[in-house]
Amino acid sequence: MTDIGVRALRQGVRRGAGRIGAATPPGRDRAVDALRAAAVLGVVLGHWLVTALVSDGRALRTASPLHHMPWLTPVSWMFQTLAVFFLVGGHVATRSHASARDRGIPYHQWLTARLSRLFKPVAAVLTLWTVAAVALLLSGTEYGTVRTLVKLALSPLWFLVVFAGLTAATPLLTRLNPLWPLAVVLHVDLVRFGLGGPSWLGWVNVAAAWAVPYTLGAAWTRGELERRRAGWVLLGAGAAATAALVAWAGYPASMVGVPGEGVSNLDPPTLAVVTFGLAQCGLALLLRERLRRAMRRPVAWAAVALVNLSAMTIFLWHQTALMAITATGLLVGRLPGLHTRPDDLGWVGARLLWLPVFALALAVCCAAFRSFERGGGGGRDRRSRVVRAHRPSGRGAAAKARHV
Repeated sequence: MTDIGVRALRQGVRRGAGRIGAATPPGRDRAVDALRAAAVLGVVLGHWLVTALVSDGRALRTASPLHHMPWLTPVSWMFQTLAVFFLVGGHVATRSHASARDRGIPYHQWLTARLSRLFKPVAAVLTLWTVAAVALLLSGTEYGTVRTLVKLALSPLWFLVVFAGLTAATPLLTRLNPLWPLAVVLHVDLVRFGLGGPSWLGWVNVAAAWAVPYTLGAAWTRGELERRRAGWVLLGAGAAATAALVAWAGYPASMVGVPGEGVSNLDPPTLAVVTFGLAQCGLALLLRERLRRAMRRPVAWAAVALVNLSAMTIFLWHQTALMAITATGLLVGRLPGLHTRPDDLGWVGARLLWLPVFALALAVCCAAFRSFERGGGGGRDRRSRVVRAHRPSGRGAAAKARHV
């Protein structure tokens, strides 16, 4: 590309970023969107880095570099960002509910609107993978391969079910102290691991564990986490508790599931992943002011706004993008970093080179399916909500939402 072309591209990007900035209400708390975008992209990159589909003859099976190279475990600390997503989700939902209540909108109408935005994109995923699974089975693909692919593609849906349940319980969780769900997780783990209780009891933690950051988001809305001291306490206490649980209580160091390991911190959630989430939430709270300053830059804010516009589509389709590239690559042969065992640094280097290709496939998915996230139809209801106004929270503040 010539210098003139580069300058024209830069000017076009700046003009587009300026339009997005001009459409954003001046009182919007852009740090909220920056944290949400970081949480979504963290999950996506984490899955792309630690999920391998190994070609074994005619079949594909899952593998993880964390199993073969345990020293890569800190990667799971960087990209397991679900706690931040639930923190932001709890903050936004409690503000939204307070605003709806102040405007006289009944609870059922508020909940229907929020859940419809959450679940409309799911229809496209379920439809495509139902058709794909049937087609693969009819074409003679091994059942184990089909099961592996479908399981990976639909694995993000568990998050939506939990998030929807917490959203429905927002009026009850608005003033719930986060120590209550934390106590539930603690006692469940004591019974499971300390007293030899049944393993199914761990599934109680699916709701209780993620209710901890969600109720922290509600505390943020109430203005209880505005002081930096709150962020430091969460970061320090959460990190210390996680280190103690890993070092002396036998919890895995990885914050994601590793195939072949006896215990997973995530499936179902354990006390260690909750304390780790507390540390993440503390760090997120400490970064708010820096993020607000960074988001004053038009290009940075435009990038964050675009991620938020397609956040649910990105989350639902990133595994499909990974599998589409993996399956297409099999037409050429077993490619390093894509179909080979993730057991050495060569695989890591090759996988990093594949990330832009996965991102391109995901961009195609977003272009094809983002209309489902926006409502799937024309008219006023399809207007973007990414520039909805959230004001920096104070004690008792309620968000005043409007479309731009």
